[in-house]
Amino acid sequence: MVDERESVTAKLCAFARAWHAIHTSDRIYHDDLAFDLIGRAEYDEMYDFVSRGFGSANFPFSREDTEQIITEYIAPIPLARIHFAENRLHEFAAKYGKIQYVICGAGSDTFLFRNDNPDIEIFEIDHPDTQRYKLGRIRQLEWCIRRNVHFVPVDFERQSMTGQLLKAGFQPQIPAFFSILGVTYYLTLDVFSETLSQIAELSVPGSVVVFDYPMKTGVFPERVSRLEQITASLGEQMRGGYDYSEVSRALYALGFQIDTYLPPERVQTEYFDGRTDRMKAFENVSLLSATYTAGFNFE
Repeated sequence: MVDERESVTAKLCAFARAWHAIHTSDRIYHDDLAFDLIGRAEYDEMYDFVSRGFGSANFPFSREDTEQIITEYIAPIPLARIHFAENRLHEFAAKYGKIQYVICGAGSDTFLFRNDNPDIEIFEIDHPDTQRYKLGRIRQLEWCIRRNVHFVPVDFERQSMTGQLLKAGFQPQIPAFFSILGVTYYLTLDVFSETLSQIAELSVPGSVVVFDYPMKTGVFPERVSRLEQITASLGEQMRGGYDYSEVSRALYALGFQIDTYLPPERVQTEYFDGRTDRMKAFENVSLLSATYTAGFNFE
């Protein structure tokens, strides 16, 4: 099951979106609200955390290297996957009109404030503690929450995502778009499939799920193993990744068909080719979108 607890890596991903918006003109993805939402204090805390080697003596990065560390290790994965997910979301909304967007593990995501389409009903799923923190920041900033936004606190040790979404007003008869970003790295495929199964139960044919995942097979450069060492030092152990064949079988068994698949070389071509800052796609991370097709086709 997806664990929506607050994590250091989640904070680093939010920091990466803010850093990219501030320091880069050639943007892969532009979130002009990311810095405001996380705030100066947390931004500085995360920057200092990276510059100090992620709190570990095993990674003695100098402060002078910090910008390059962010460029090579922290920013590429979250920037590419959110660009992919939101582009696919806009295509989905253009096709179906009134839709529901479910963000699993929303964290510091700012789409609810950047969105100008009233036909997108937004459901943010997160651990209650994480959600309370975010709502507190929103109150401090005096930002207005639109009526088409629903906050869905879920404690996965005690509650069902399906039940909590339905209580929050989710309507299974309306096409839905589910994003699950940054989760698969820490789950076996069997455990991740439990969440996909709940999504299938909530989906009308035509609904879509988008996620990123690390590949299990292949010979990868040192950067990949070093990132795994860094996350392990933060108490977040990666689980080794999936094969494309087993991912496709798991989706097919639940009634999904893959509609878009970007292996690492395609991610590089789509988002990173031509850059001059040495930012490049991670060699083992794929992006995937799948459509729920069980039963009749939704039109």
